[in-house]
Amino acid sequence: MPFDRTIKIAPSILSADFANFGQEIRAIEAQGADWVHVDVMDGHFVPNLTFGPAMCKAIRPHIKTVMDVHLMIAPVDPYINAFAEAGADVITAHVEAGPHIHRTLQAIRATGKKSGLALNPGTPAAAAADLLDMVDVICVMTVNPGFGGQKFIHSQLDKIRSFRKMIGDRPIHIEIDGGITSETAPLVTAAGADVLVAGSGVFSGGSVDKPEVYGQNIAAIRAAATAAQA
Repeated sequence: MPFDRTIKIAPSILSADFANFGQEIRAIEAQGADWVHVDVMDGHFVPNLTFGPAMCKAIRPHIKTVMDVHLMIAPVDPYINAFAEAGADVITAHVEAGPHIHRTLQAIRATGKKSGLALNPGTPAAAAADLLDMVDVICVMTVNPGFGGQKFIHSQLDKIRSFRKMIGDRPIHIEIDGGITSETAPLVTAAGADVLVAGSGVFSGGSVDKPEVYGQNIAAIRAAATAAQA
């Protein structure tokens, strides 16, 4: 994963056909996806239940780009090694998920994986200020985590700008998760983001039988984002 700030589109497979993950992943990658975003939810930290390490291991052979695993779970630490062994390239934990987030980031880095830190909409950027040297990805949630298809929360744009200033020239991606479409993508990239997670924004209207729709959606988001990139 060489670092650069070109726009990266990371479709969330939470919006894919659950019975057809292998083909769905191959389709979005063939249509231009840069990363594949896997939303892991535990029904405790967030009000939904999705995937575990076994599923990540099963889909890993289909992913030729980057497996971006977003752990919306608490506690996090007991599961880090399992997701690393399942093939995650990036493992992201929430600052709100436990009292010792620095230790969590240390544990992720100890596996040799890239470390990510996510913040819910109600958590200020300052909560991550002392952790930036421990992370490769800052994930700003622009919806409340737990479900796909929610509306973008515009108040998070100031948080993105704050992170862009805090990061400076450090090689840290700013990832945005929630409500990303060709309409909201320019807002977040103008504020400083470079990795855009999109679920329904990519998968809506397409299928493995109509993968060109995925490509059209990805291209539209990328074009709008790139034109506004800070």
